[in-house]
Parts: sequence; structure tokens; C-alpha cells
Amino acid sequence: MLAAYQLEHNRLRKTPIGADERLPEGAVWVDALEPDETERGWLNDQFVGELPGQEDIDEIEASSRFFVDQDGIHINSLFPHKVGQDLRTFNVSFNLRENLLISVREEDLSLFRLLRQYLRQERIQATGPLEMLLQLFALKVDYLSDAIEDVYTILENVSDQVFETEQLDAILRLITRQEDANGKIRLSLLDTQRSLRFLQRYDAERLSKDNRREIKQMLADIESLLPHTQFLFDKVNFMLDATMSFTNLEQNKIIKIFSVAAVMFLPPTLIASIYGMNFAVMPELSQRWGYPMAIGLMVASAAGTYTYFKRKGWL
Repeated sequence: MLAAYQLEHNRLRKTPIGADERLPEGAVWVDALEPDETERGWLNDQFVGELPGQEDIDEIEASSRFFVDQDGIHINSLFPHKVGQDLRTFNVSFNLRENLLISVREEDLSLFRLLRQYLRQERIQATGPLEMLLQLFALKVDYLSDAIEDVYTILENVSDQVFETEQLDAILRLITRQEDANGKIRLSLLDTQRSLRFLQRYDAERLSKDNRREIKQMLADIESLLPHTQFLFDKVNFMLDATMSFTNLEQNKIIKIFSVAAVMFLPPTLIASIYGMNFAVMPELSQRWGYPMAIGLMVASAAGTYTYFKRKGWL
């Protein structure tokens, strides 16, 4: 789906674009959401170079994610998006020109809707394509900060349940989910940091004093958030180690009970084995009290072993 946005009194007016239509006059942003082949053909007509494909957008090396050509500045950036209980990241391709911002994405990301909503509510200000891109990055940094706080809260709640064996499987799944979310948060922060520094370096002439101050503030926020992600990695690893150690401890207790039980029944087994021998001369076999005596010895030996283990604290 192709949509053009015109900026009027700090509000974005959306105009859907057909494959046979021209770019509306005054458009400052063209957003391509899951474009089909026809829409990609329309986009190709807007580029001097080649429209980047999804494989190009997903490249990780800096030369593929950030570059400048005759079409302007190109930035491929990771954006977080909550899908159910999982946090995922999706690459978005931006082409920043003098008077136009073009974005190509394969997912309906919440941050894009939030940008339009905040502009409509006048909670943020934008005067052109560059400002809209910066506001989008600012919203992303705020979103990632909130995501870090959510991971903190969940881990704090889970830490009280680590030693509850009934919920161990659910706790392990929850902890690993937070580790995955934290990894994606850190990756998104680092990617945003690289994107902003690229803008600083290659679009310095267009950056106003307010733009530079805003970028500097975002970079400072990212620098302050990165140590939190490292702390969360350490906390998650500690909780996983504690959970696994508790599991091993519980298993050792069970094995210990079986081991003690096996030792406790060794003396009765020995007595039963002796009287099960087929020797001709075994006086007790011919006596009426032989059977009760053997049973009594087995019970007494088992009880004695149990009492000894109990006094030692092994049971």
C-alpha cells in the first residue's frame, strides 16, 4: 500500500496513491507498506538508482545500511514492534531527500501510527521530512526505554518465583523470552545510534541548531540506556543459573532419598540372602521360631539404619 502525506499545520494529511497516479503536490512523506510488484514499479520511477529490495534492507554491514547517492541519504534502521508477548524487530528503509522522505517497510509498525497520532495531538512538532525522521527516531528511543523498564519489571516479579518448582517450566520460558527481548532492544539501540551519527556526519548542512541538539540528546539517552541492557543480560544469566541450580538441587534431593533407601534395605537383603541359601546344616530352618526371628532381624536392621541416617541428618 502506498500513501503520501502532506504536512498541514503540524498535521499529516494522508492521500492513498494508485500505481498510475502521480505524487501529490506538497507531499513530504511517501510511505510504502508491504508494496506489491506494481507499487514497487511506481517507487522505482521515483528513484534514479534502484529501489532497495528486502535482502538489501536486511544487510548488516554499515556500507549497505547507510549511504549517500544521487537520490539522497539512505538509512536502513531496525524498529521494535510487539507481536503478542514477543518483541520483534523489523528493518525499515528510509530515503531522505531535500523535500521528501520515502519509507519502505514490510510491517505495520506501531511507532509509525504513534508519529501520526502525536502530530495530530500537537505533542510533537515537525516542519519537514528531516524533522519527521528525527521525531520517529525519538519515539523509537522512548519506546526502547519503556521496553527496558518492562523487562526490569517482569524479571523482578519472576525473581520471587524462581524457587517454585510447580511453575519452573513457565518461569524458564519467561526468562528466556526476556533475554531475547533485551537482545533485540540492545541491537535496536546500537542501530539507532549508528543511524543518528550517520545523519550528523552526512547531513550536517541541513541540520539546524535544534536538530543537532535533538540528535545529541538522543545519542546521550542511548548511551545511558546501553548499560541497562548489559545489566539485564547479567541479571537474566544469574536467574537462569539460579533456576538451573535449584533444579539440580531438587534432583539431588530425590537421588539422595533413593540412595539412602537403597542402603537402608541392604541389611534386610543380606539377612534374606543368608537364609535363602540351600545348605543342609542351618539350625534356624528347623526351628519354629526361625521364620519370626529372620523377619524380626530384617525389620530391626532396617529400623536401625533409618535411625542412624536420621540422627546424621541425611534424611
